[in-house]
Amino acid sequence: MFEEAQYFAPVAARDDGSVVVELAASHPGFADPVYRTRRNAIAGLAVNYRRGTPIPVAEYTEQEHGIWALVTRELAVKHDKYATAEYLDGAARLGLPQDRIPQLEEVSRLLEPLTGFRYLPAAGLVPLRDFYGVLADGYFHSTQYIRHHSVPFYTPEPDVIHEVIGHANALANDRYAALYRLAGEAARRVESEEALEIVSKVFWFTLEFGVMSEGAELKAYGAGILSSYGEIEEFRGMDIRPLDLQAMSTTKYDITKYQDVLFRADSLQHLEDVVGGFWATCDDESIAKMVRVSR
Repeated sequence: MFEEAQYFAPVAARDDGSVVVELAASHPGFADPVYRTRRNAIAGLAVNYRRGTPIPVAEYTEQEHGIWALVTRELAVKHDKYATAEYLDGAARLGLPQDRIPQLEEVSRLLEPLTGFRYLPAAGLVPLRDFYGVLADGYFHSTQYIRHHSVPFYTPEPDVIHEVIGHANALANDRYAALYRLAGEAARRVESEEALEIVSKVFWFTLEFGVMSEGAELKAYGAGILSSYGEIEEFRGMDIRPLDLQAMSTTKYDITKYQDVLFRADSLQHLEDVVGGFWATCDDESIAKMVRVSR
């Protein structure tokens, strides 16, 4: 989940126990009181959740199920053309419903027998160390709300479409799931905030916005690309650079627009060797040395 989304929709718990999601004036649902009430209620489900118990059911409307069905249908066509074979393998194994929003508990039941991963509900921002750290245990934090109906192909912060269509399909593939776990182990191993930020930046440029050569074509495996109706059509025209850990650690990005710098792995094996190897062995000292060299 994009940490910076808190800038757009911070979540606050009030003294009376209620939960409020503060939407920015530019948010598509800002002037919709019904949507805002639903966002608050859905966020409340996560705020009051205790791990180990069933994830509370989010009661979605027919309109919200319709958004999921529309986006799922349109993204499936694009995935056939632009997604890596391993991502498509994960999607086929997982078998997400196409006509309705699945509950996170349902996604967990489908996913856990495949790669051991389960979902945890998130109201909004999850601290970096918590978000990445639990990946080592096979947990993935996810929002439950869905984007505003006025813009079904756009969301200013990660919603259930991004979290589930983007990430769960990848998590259903054994090799991608192993990379998520390695990222979690790295996040737990490092101690400094600077090192943790580098771990998260490598995650951003790979498992969120990574691309890969597949034969003579460039394909996407990053959840941020594969859950974005518009970005998936544009990524091949961006500044595509070779996979480079040092470059990732110093490259800035802006979540408010399409990512214009992407890093290409030559193959999944290449991604595993370079990025998986980094996450498997990095510590504060090695990261500090890498950062010094890149400056």
